[in-house]
Amino acid sequence: MLDDGKPIFIQIAESIADGVLAGSYPEGTQVPSTNELAAFHRINPATVGKGLGLLVDRGILHKRRGLGMFVSEGARQRLRDERTTAFRAGFVAPLLVEARSLGLDLTDIHRIIDQEGASS
Repeated sequence: MLDDGKPIFIQIAESIADGVLAGSYPEGTQVPSTNELAAFHRINPATVGKGLGLLVDRGILHKRRGLGMFVSEGARQRLRDERTTAFRAGFVAPLLVEARSLGLDLTDIHRIIDQEGASS
């Protein structure tokens, strides 16, 4: 699951965020503890804590003293909004720039996307 492409604490945060977005960790439920995640991935608990801290800072998780980390209300929608914004900036905007340079209009783009979607 973890790879060498990016810092481990970011991979931990992304993994939990993916679970929230997918519904594996519904809002209000507890996520695995720092020690559970550290043991599972065989990494230092401080690294896990740093990753979970990123999600706390973004309002995705919140701490309950003595109980652990829980998914915050509205976390799934917040993640969806963040990722939609990133998708738009990272994929849609460059696609439109390239399409314009090729002389394609929105009808052409829709046709291409429909064809690609039908083949997958």
